[in-house]
Amino acid sequence: MMDETKIEIREVYKVFGPREGGPQEARAVELLRQGADKAGVQAQTGCNVGLAGVSAKLAAGRISCIMGLSGSGKSTLVRHLNRLIDPSAGQILVDGSNILDLSMPALRELRRHRISMVFQNFGLLPHVNVIDNVAFGLHVRGESPLQAREAAGAWLERVGLQGYEKNYPDELSGGMRQRVGLARALTIDAEVLLMDEAFSALDPLIRRDMQDQLLGLQQRLQKTIVFVTHDIEEALRLGQHIVILRDGKVEQAGSPDDIRHHPANEYVERFVVRRPEP
Repeated sequence: MMDETKIEIREVYKVFGPREGGPQEARAVELLRQGADKAGVQAQTGCNVGLAGVSAKLAAGRISCIMGLSGSGKSTLVRHLNRLIDPSAGQILVDGSNILDLSMPALRELRRHRISMVFQNFGLLPHVNVIDNVAFGLHVRGESPLQAREAAGAWLERVGLQGYEKNYPDELSGGMRQRVGLARALTIDAEVLLMDEAFSALDPLIRRDMQDQLLGLQQRLQKTIVFVTHDIEEALRLGQHIVILRDGKVEQAGSPDDIRHHPANEYVERFVVRRPEP
């Protein structure tokens, strides 16, 4: 049986120009549809290309990795999935419904209940202690302080930070701060977890530990996780599905075995050649 699609990205374009929604933006999208490259679009319109017609399906209950080098469009793409960025053209479907059609109140509900996000720089509130950082999303959602703190405490225990509830972020190591960020995202019990270069600021040993932590949690939780990384080894280790981007376009999408053993072109092959099995 095929995996159920949780998120579908349909022909998404994003160009950044001097005036959002202006005629140059529409012209840039049209040029991309005609086959122009990033440099050509910038020369003709003055717009920078973020995404150039990305389509992908991300399965429910799986870890999907969006992988690419700096400037490939991976972080731009993941920010479309909760509408931190709106596309210049295209559709973003969650459970079959286009989230671009949501009103602002409905979008707030999406972010508070259905899609949470973990950032590279942790995104913690520096003057708030650990347990209230973790409970922050529940406070915003309007849940009682007691319920929010109870839920936050349970997640801190699950990520191995029991006993640090009253500490402040600057008293923690980078790995511990990232665990706080992960606990905060998980506490709201969203269906979808977006992780944008979440482990890239960590040193290799702590990074490996956080990967293990995420894999262990995912075995129990079966969340839909979209994990952005520039590291092919991390993508191959974590991802059940991998989408490789270059210059805002999809170079290849498939399972780790597909990517490793059947690279679509020389660009993908350069990433995976002689990579050890994770």
